[in-house]
Amino acid sequence: MQNEGGNMQGSRDLKVYQLASKLAMEIYNETKSFPKDEKFSLTDQIRRSSRSVVANIAEGYRKRQYPKMFVSKIADADGETTETQVWLDFSRDCTYLSKERHDEFLKAYEEVGKMLSAMLVHPEKFLPYNKKAGDI
Repeated sequence: MQNEGGNMQGSRDLKVYQLASKLAMEIYNETKSFPKDEKFSLTDQIRRSSRSVVANIAEGYRKRQYPKMFVSKIADADGETTETQVWLDFSRDCTYLSKERHDEFLKAYEEVGKMLSAMLVHPEKFLPYNKKAGDI
């Protein structure tokens, strides 16, 4: 979704947002089959961290007129991506998640991490038109 000038309208237009959101929903659905005794531990943790990736991207994009805040929130999203990968490892190790499904999730989260890293290296590409890289 872009407006007539080709500019993005919001965080939901970012490919990284779309991928992270899709993954969070897949994790939600996958964790429905986790044991009930994991509800307040592993299930809750992996759902929270996967959703937090998306929320931090949205918050950072919304505050992009403040470059340091943008960078901070995108760095937080990257940290939550790593946390989600840790919970995925535990899910596999506890045999709640197949190795194949684990590997699919891990590969997808590595892609999210690469996109977030690119945003951190070149935040000026995401800042409002009146900001310059030197303002960061």
